[in-house]
Amino acid sequence: MTKLWTGRFSKETDHLLDVLNASLPFDQKMAKQDIQGSLAHVKMLKDQKIISSDDYDQISQGLTSIQKDIDEGSLPIEGAEDIHSFIEQELTLRIGQAGKKLHTGRSRNDQVAVDLRLYTKESVQSIQALILDLISMLIQRSKEHLTTVMPGYTHLQRAQPVTLAHVWMAYGNMLKRDWIRFQNAFELMDECPLGSGALATSTYPIDRQKTSSLLGFAAPTSNSIDGVSDRDYCMEIASACSIMMMHLSRMCEEMILWCSAEFHFMELDDAFSTGSSIMPQKKNPDVCELIRGKTGRVYGHLVTLLTMQKGLSLAYNKDMQEDKEAFFDILETVIHSLQVMTPMIKSAKFDVEAMHQAALGGYINATDCADYLAKKGCPFRDAYKIVGELVAYCIEKKCSLNDLVLDEMQSFSSLFDEDVYDAIDLQTCISQRNVLGGPAPEQVKIQIQELERFIETR
Repeated sequence: MTKLWTGRFSKETDHLLDVLNASLPFDQKMAKQDIQGSLAHVKMLKDQKIISSDDYDQISQGLTSIQKDIDEGSLPIEGAEDIHSFIEQELTLRIGQAGKKLHTGRSRNDQVAVDLRLYTKESVQSIQALILDLISMLIQRSKEHLTTVMPGYTHLQRAQPVTLAHVWMAYGNMLKRDWIRFQNAFELMDECPLGSGALATSTYPIDRQKTSSLLGFAAPTSNSIDGVSDRDYCMEIASACSIMMMHLSRMCEEMILWCSAEFHFMELDDAFSTGSSIMPQKKNPDVCELIRGKTGRVYGHLVTLLTMQKGLSLAYNKDMQEDKEAFFDILETVIHSLQVMTPMIKSAKFDVEAMHQAALGGYINATDCADYLAKKGCPFRDAYKIVGELVAYCIEKKCSLNDLVLDEMQSFSSLFDEDVYDAIDLQTCISQRNVLGGPAPEQVKIQIQELERFIETR
């Protein structure tokens, strides 16, 4: 394995150290970004007259040919310590002495720092696009179920009537905030470390503004030590990923429950379900369970990143090589999870009648019944007690509030009248909650419109 740093050493490194030290198996993911950063770097070197135009032409053409061969799969990435060494060695093999000038005025420290930022920026934009796709799907499904009544839960106990659209919009708003979190992190990290060198820039008259602009960054990092020694942006992205995976996990937990025979609110499409090796009747929501499980994996990687850097003195330390395997896995896990969530929800079927029956059977209109009495002049605490006794009576009779005849209701309070049946009808309970953020169809339409405007302006 050829190394870039052999001049000072008199013997080969131990094979076991080579295995421990090598990062090529995972940092080769950044081959495109490494070449991208190198092209910007040599353009700046040429413009600053640090290398000749002829050297620039050879180097840029060589780098472009390497990228083409990698894209086509004709160039195996192997035989080097890391992706930076591999590309520089391959370039020198192709163009000769000019290839050895590529590294003028930079270090692997600022090289890997810029590669990782470029890779992260691209990944974050992919994640944001997938979040918007998922929000769009939730909007579509919400429009289909504006009046689909279902129980809303607290403590996993039936609580108050809501609609399926209202539930989807809850997750839509969570995902909106996730998108904003990624955007905030993106803007904070949009600085170019190239030119920081090992930690103290360079004696060459390099132009960091130029390379920053060529690579599409908002600005160069303002301190060279900071530019190469921190990975806080990885941790911030990992945190945003962890919070978003928590939201996906909660959504998956709901759907796992809804797919059970006990709920039977929904059925996943066969394309997003699995079976049992022994029980032929089973249809398992494994996709949801996997996403729920992978959430813990993302959390663990976040802790890895935080722990990796917490005790490091400035500037670069080899510990920081440990950021990539964890961070790359976070990004890939999040992208794969989002990619499967949208079509899974799109193809799912919902049992509207089962949801309605569950809503009828859970006394979730009890609050509305108490509100009915309060509006008739009964103090709410007295109304609460009366309806509580009424629910206990219904439980004993194994019936719903709607099943009671008026005489039975009036035995608990003379304020009950024929209009109580309309007041405790589930559709009335929904439509009367016509408050900002509420489940009334008019309000859910507003929530949908707000998310649609959010998507349109991204």
